[in-house]
Amino acid sequence: MNDDRPSPDALLAVAQRESHGRLKIFLGAAPGVGKTYAMLQAAAERRREGVDIVAGVVETHGRRETEAQLGGLDVLPARQMEYRGKSFREMDLDAILARHPQLVLVDELAHTNVPGSRHLKRWQDVEEILAAGIDVFSTLNIQHLESLNDIVEQISGVKVRETLPDSVLSSADEIALIDLPPQELIKRLHEGKVYVPEQAKRAVGNFFSPGNLTALREMALRHAAERVDAQMVDYMRTHAIPGPWPTRERILVCIDERVEAAKLVRVAKRAADRRGAAWVVVTVETSTSHTLTEADKDRISEALRLAQQLGGETALLQGDDVVTTVLDYARERNATQIVVGRARPRRWRIGKSVTERLFAESGDFNVFVVGGQDDEKPVPSLRRPKIKEKPDWINLAFAALCVSGATGIGFLIDRWLPAASISVAFLLAVMVVAMRSGLRPAIVASVASFFAFNFFFTEPRWTFAVSDTKNILTLVFFLIAAVIVSNMASRLRAQILATRESARRTTNLYDFGRKVTAAVTLDDVLWAVVHHVATTIHGKSLVLLPDGAGLSIAAGYPPEDQLDDRSAAAADWTWTHGKLAGRGSTTLPTSLWLFLPLKTARGPFGVLGVQMSEDADMPSPEQMRLLETLADQAAVAIERTTLVADIETARVATERERLRSALLSSLSHDLRTPLVSIMGAASSLQNYDDMMDHANRHELTQTIQDEAERLNRFVQNLLDMTKLGAGALKPRADWADLNDIVGAAVERTGRLARDHTIKVDIDPGVLLLCVDPVLMEQVFFNLLDNACKYAPPGTVVKVWARRTPNYVTIEVIDQGPGIPPEASEKVFDMFYRVDHGDSKAAGTGLGLAICRGIVEAHGGTIKAEPGLNGAGAAIVIHLPQSHDIDGLAARISADAEPEGT
Repeated sequence: MNDDRPSPDALLAVAQRESHGRLKIFLGAAPGVGKTYAMLQAAAERRREGVDIVAGVVETHGRRETEAQLGGLDVLPARQMEYRGKSFREMDLDAILARHPQLVLVDELAHTNVPGSRHLKRWQDVEEILAAGIDVFSTLNIQHLESLNDIVEQISGVKVRETLPDSVLSSADEIALIDLPPQELIKRLHEGKVYVPEQAKRAVGNFFSPGNLTALREMALRHAAERVDAQMVDYMRTHAIPGPWPTRERILVCIDERVEAAKLVRVAKRAADRRGAAWVVVTVETSTSHTLTEADKDRISEALRLAQQLGGETALLQGDDVVTTVLDYARERNATQIVVGRARPRRWRIGKSVTERLFAESGDFNVFVVGGQDDEKPVPSLRRPKIKEKPDWINLAFAALCVSGATGIGFLIDRWLPAASISVAFLLAVMVVAMRSGLRPAIVASVASFFAFNFFFTEPRWTFAVSDTKNILTLVFFLIAAVIVSNMASRLRAQILATRESARRTTNLYDFGRKVTAAVTLDDVLWAVVHHVATTIHGKSLVLLPDGAGLSIAAGYPPEDQLDDRSAAAADWTWTHGKLAGRGSTTLPTSLWLFLPLKTARGPFGVLGVQMSEDADMPSPEQMRLLETLADQAAVAIERTTLVADIETARVATERERLRSALLSSLSHDLRTPLVSIMGAASSLQNYDDMMDHANRHELTQTIQDEAERLNRFVQNLLDMTKLGAGALKPRADWADLNDIVGAAVERTGRLARDHTIKVDIDPGVLLLCVDPVLMEQVFFNLLDNACKYAPPGTVVKVWARRTPNYVTIEVIDQGPGIPPEASEKVFDMFYRVDHGDSKAAGTGLGLAICRGIVEAHGGTIKAEPGLNGAGAAIVIHLPQSHDIDGLAARISADAEPEGT
């Protein structure tokens, strides 16, 4: 049944193209054929139609006739770029996007941009222009296609450096082939219309030889024809045209399990070569395919592999009607010829064979029948025949049992109902046999039911004679109904089994995807891969990954640590060439393992090795498809772990670079500033000591002391931060008075706080704390230093402390600009400083980071909050309060009382 609806994929592609600009490529075989000239002529025609056109970049190479075509076009100025001391002119992509014309001309699509440009290649610039909804005209030589790079080098001896992916040409909406015979192109070269005379002379002797140009011309014509053919197929799919349109020969080969399958493939290959046609080999998997013998399955698999080796496509189709499935696929691929084998002779045949039906229903297709069998004898299957789960005698015994049961039920029915009703019991028995045991036992049950019905329930009974004509008709129709029911029930059974097998494959893939998705590390992914693959094929599996010197076994199930030389050679070949190799393949088949490449779009990642169980030499076609899918998913999972590792490495490198930059900034500015002040003051003392009075000398020495202390603080902060990071800074806890700790910090602040007033308000209930007094003094010194640094002169800095049942709360409050809410956590990071636009507030950004490290080492917490009434900043510290503090305070009070009180 033909479906006249357009293909959803084709409609989606059309919808996507509507929102993008259209790309037209002027394709030539070599430089000088006139691609740029033809592009400018086409642009001039579009301009006369009123289209807004801009010349983004047009390379005239000094040709006067080409430059003349530029007249009247809006030419955007090129963007000047500097690279290694030289100036280069590149297309201004931003200017094109800002101008947003209807059509832009971009010459030399394969051009490589100057380093520093937004994109590496010009075709990437074109993709961005197309994404903005702007149409593009561009030019391309056939030798710049990536897939032809090695072929062009082999033909011409010239390595083309500038290439682009074939997908760029494939995605073009229109291709205009600009062709010129080799002799005319060489004539243009001699006339100086392609290169300057000296360069033209070298070109004729090398690249522009008649043989090279002829080969390049053939490749250009072939690729243009293939692209046009692909566009025609897309058009047919979009407009739901059933086809075929015989514009190009395309051969479809239909094979099955017969011996001549390999011969069909060879015949189709020879026919395709003679006609220069594309060809594809297909086999249809029906609901009864699982009943094929292992030899038949191997024969199909071998034929499909042979087709791949000979350069053809292969496809495995699903459907219950072979003819309909093949014809639908042939219309989808726009095939012109269908090649099939001769119908097998059958002694008993009901209905037409597949070949006869293809002749009758082929319509516009040409059907070719290949007669005879292959000259080679069928290769015996290397699989050991599997022991059937249910031998034939068991199925026949079950059929006899069901017929006997139906006979017994018939005797019960015979007491109340007419004899014709008894046939329902026998039909039910036949259906049960068909659904459980298949068609052959069901046919046997049908015949047995016929005779049992005749012998026991038709007159005269207990004989096979029939006296009544009505009973004869009843028996005949019963036999016909029984055969039909058995056939339908057996087909239903086959479909159920096929559906169950398909569900098993889907479940297998789902389970594998769930396992590898849940795996985090590379080892977990590899273990999930080898374990699942080994379970799937009931054999062994391993994964080999590159280790620098070659491939090594990264995981295996059952565990495997070495390979023999032949297997190792097969694995290396698979890794190098990215193709199947090893046991059962045509490459190094003496290997004990079959190897599949693990590769994604980023490239190869490793090799998957499988070894079947003892009763099989290699996977069946179904297992092979499943293995290939598992290999693809495994490669993606390995790629994911690699990307995660790369991202983590990049993150660590970025963080390291950030810390390095911050540290260098501190060393170059914050540490250099006091050094410059010290050096300046010391130099003044040395050079002008005799000319200075006591006040000036005292001021300079005071400057030296202040800056030296400032430098000492910076260095001490760096040392403390290093110790905290290494875990070497550990508190030496002892009982200490908070008043003494804060007082020592205030005294150290001294000259730093001479423009501020420091007030200390500590609740008398806060007696002693079990802390390291030296480290806690450093905490309060850093907090007071910060407060005095950012708070305006003349303001008050307050230290406030209160005791609660479980901890002591301490706050250092200033009246400065405060800390933004979004930076309340960042201020405790290393080298982070809040920018208030005040250049005099210099520092390394380590003070608060050191405070957090010391406080958290004491089991406390520190955070930044707004100051009083939302003005300024408050650094809040919570330190744990010892439960034994009350008893300690009581003992101290008792010891302090005078005797006799």
